[in-house]
Amino acid sequence: MSWDLSSDRPIYTQLIEQIELRICSGVYPPGSKMPSVRDLAQEASVNPNTMQRALAGLEETGLLYTCRTSGRFVTEDRATIKEVKARLAKDHVKAFLKKMKELGFDHEEILEILRDFSGGDKK
Repeated sequence: MSWDLSSDRPIYTQLIEQIELRICSGVYPPGSKMPSVRDLAQEASVNPNTMQRALAGLEETGLLYTCRTSGRFVTEDRATIKEVKARLAKDHVKAFLKKMKELGFDHEEILEILRDFSGGDKK
């Protein structure tokens, strides 16, 4: 999974989102040790201080925790991960609906497209 960062928003918030996505998708499973700040920063092509700020933000939310001598780990609290996953899903749905409304689609037309896309039957 590549690091998809753009210049239109603060990099550290994008890093938080990318790491959340990697945790929710299982790239970094519950209880797993995270790569070092330097390794993550190098992989994402960002300054280590920026990556450190993102990781600290994830610790504040409880998604990551630090063992002083061992490094950072993904929480084993699956409920926390599930909450993040639900929040990310809602954010994506909101963005999708906003774009569809900008394109001029109403509620029923959006549902129709979703039904067609998913192969579901019309009700």
